[in-house]
Amino acid sequence: MEFVRISAAVMGIEFSYAAETAFVSPTLLKIGIDHQHMTLVWALSPLIGFIACPFLGSMSDRCNLNLGRRRPFIILLSIGVIFGLLLIPNGEQLGYWFGDDYQELHSSIINVTNTSLNMVSHRVTASQNEIHSVPQNKHPWGIFFTVLGTVLLDFDADACQSPARAYLLDICLPEDHVKGLSTFTIMAGLGGFMGYSMGAVDWDTTIIGQKLGGHIKTVFTLVTFIFIFCVTLTITSFKEIPLWVIANYANDKHQRVNTSNDDMEAVNQLTFNDEEVNDGRKCSNGSITFKEKEETVINETNITQDSLASSKLNINNTNNIQTVENLSHYLYTIIYMPHSLRMICLTNLFCWMAHVCYSLYFTDFVGEAVYMGDPKGLEGSNSQIKYEAGVRFGCWGMAMYSLSCACYSLVIERLIKKLSAKVVYVGGLFFYSMGMALMALTRAKLSVIVFSWTAGVMYSTLFTMPYLLVAHYHSMGTFELDGTGTPHLSSNTRGLGTDIAVVSSMVFLAQFILSICMGTIVRISGTTTAVVGMASFLSFCGAIAATKIMYLDL
Repeated sequence: MEFVRISAAVMGIEFSYAAETAFVSPTLLKIGIDHQHMTLVWALSPLIGFIACPFLGSMSDRCNLNLGRRRPFIILLSIGVIFGLLLIPNGEQLGYWFGDDYQELHSSIINVTNTSLNMVSHRVTASQNEIHSVPQNKHPWGIFFTVLGTVLLDFDADACQSPARAYLLDICLPEDHVKGLSTFTIMAGLGGFMGYSMGAVDWDTTIIGQKLGGHIKTVFTLVTFIFIFCVTLTITSFKEIPLWVIANYANDKHQRVNTSNDDMEAVNQLTFNDEEVNDGRKCSNGSITFKEKEETVINETNITQDSLASSKLNINNTNNIQTVENLSHYLYTIIYMPHSLRMICLTNLFCWMAHVCYSLYFTDFVGEAVYMGDPKGLEGSNSQIKYEAGVRFGCWGMAMYSLSCACYSLVIERLIKKLSAKVVYVGGLFFYSMGMALMALTRAKLSVIVFSWTAGVMYSTLFTMPYLLVAHYHSMGTFELDGTGTPHLSSNTRGLGTDIAVVSSMVFLAQFILSICMGTIVRISGTTTAVVGMASFLSFCGAIAATKIMYLDL
């Protein structure tokens, strides 16, 4: 139950992702942004995130607030997510309040057909060749607020995962990292599954939908409350010992040890006189244990983990305490990282590119390549109806991938122990590659559901394995092997939060690269099947890169 509370934030993040992927593009198109500019909107967030995310990780590693190092950033980024969830469905209305002409927008319509045109609530397709109602005027304030909400939601939701994941790894003992990351991924999968399912409900016909102002506003409102609840569960689960407490103690004792990590080998033994909380459960500087006596001695692995703010701290053995490095040193570790971390970043980049191909363009592939529909067809035409049916069916496939992610995460810990981390990592990526290849070859309705389960395996793999390896490197104090293949203890101080942020930032780079080139690839190939084919190819490249990763004894 402790791992569930710690991982609740990622469930809220996945709820917001589901709302974003289902409704942001239709909302942007509805307010007058064409496809070309909409692609640029999607490129803004990854461009900002790729630059900012590692800096946020460094700042997190060095944060001296009483609240701790991870939770302040979880709260800060969560506020950004909430603003995004509020701005996207209400951006158009805010534009009216700031001066956009409501009457002109709704009266200046080009009627291109005598037939009554119906817009499908969950999907809007737009192109120069489509025939439907088109607003003639521009309403810049509405566009500004909606785009701002999109960037806030996309960036903050992605960036919030890094401190949330670092918080989890800080809390857990090294032997619990696999279980903790598995729970983290299970919660993510369940959040995505329930989020997509919530979006599939026709809220317009319900009392709640009528009260809240329609389908999209209802979904975003519900997601906002769910997100706040999930984040609250996480940040109130366990308290952190402030970094300045440990640093001051080290300075007072004039103790400084040159080790390879300021996160995972800080305190060998801590003695606490804590008040009992949460049904007898105690949190002691990062590990989860149970109170067996009033004074409990715990073998620790992290200097920044949770403890009661009112705890009386008695440090008996501080041989491994480190001082806080300056920001320039952390920036140096970002640029000049060991080969082992570079290979994890490269593998994660291929993985995210393969996943983004699926998550952002999959429903379009189903609508065109599987259902043989045409997004540019006349409203009400057979080709357009087929396309919309394919989009809805594709959403069921994405729901299945979220469900399979949660299911696979239940067994990934046992698979790692039985088969080794390398087999699970490489095998998961190759499994996804084969699934996408078979889906591209068959292009059948059944394959959309069946082979979408392979996407869940890959998503669980990329959510778990890179961060398990990074945490393992830090716990071992080893980032490279010597000439004989023996682990070599590093003399450079590296921050766990920094390294997690760098690895996580590959999602921004992947989304940015694909937002630039995927349209060209589809246009050259002449079919949206290229999307699934690219996902298969990129996952195969990731599997090859994963064979070059340093696994140590995992």
